[in-house]
Amino acid sequence: MSAVCGAREDAVRVLIVDDEPELTELLSWAVTEAGWRPFRAEDGHSALTLARGCAPHAVVLDWMLPDLDGVQVLRRLRYENARLPVLMLTARDALEHRIDALSAGADDYVTKPFSLEEVMLRLRGLLRRSGVEETAADEPVRVLGDLVLAEKTRQVQRGGTPVALTAKEFDLLRFLMSHPRQVLSKAQILDHVWNSSFDKEGNLVEVYVYGLRGKIDKGRAPMIHTVRGAGYVIRAAGDGA
Repeated sequence: MSAVCGAREDAVRVLIVDDEPELTELLSWAVTEAGWRPFRAEDGHSALTLARGCAPHAVVLDWMLPDLDGVQVLRRLRYENARLPVLMLTARDALEHRIDALSAGADDYVTKPFSLEEVMLRLRGLLRRSGVEETAADEPVRVLGDLVLAEKTRQVQRGGTPVALTAKEFDLLRFLMSHPRQVLSKAQILDHVWNSSFDKEGNLVEVYVYGLRGKIDKGRAPMIHTVRGAGYVIRAAGDGA
């Protein structure tokens, strides 16, 4: 499972689920050209894990996958987000198959082989009808690994689970996420989060970082790290750089 670079961090996020590398590459290119941000998964379990982490605005989902089938994935996605627009892709074109997909919650259905232009038109239509594209454009979102921060609504999720933060904890996390993998000193944090150089001992920063860690990292692989004598850094879980 992977994300594809090239789009803005606050772009519409589209999860593409298919076990054909050439097809996912082509769809990812088209999604990027549309100004959106593609995320790719090759099987159902990876798709569900990635969906919880990247909080997609829409999903392009193949019916035939190597583990779970597309309908099983669709039902689980629907259970976690009933309003998530889902476009099914499949070589099955029998009426009963279309009924199965739509009954499971698919918003639209395209049979293979298909026109790339048709897929993108249908996907854009789903985004427009749901209001997702306009909302996302107005809602800058920062994504780091499985951590998602929405600027306008001040909502935070890790692994798809909402994380409740105080106003200053949110400001601190936003500042850290705006500089991923970069060590930030206590003085820099004080200046940007509190607009002050007060608290020369840095106790205020330590207290807030400790509290933020307790909410973001508790029970999970750590993302917020202390660099002794230098400050703090945030990076995706598992990124040891």
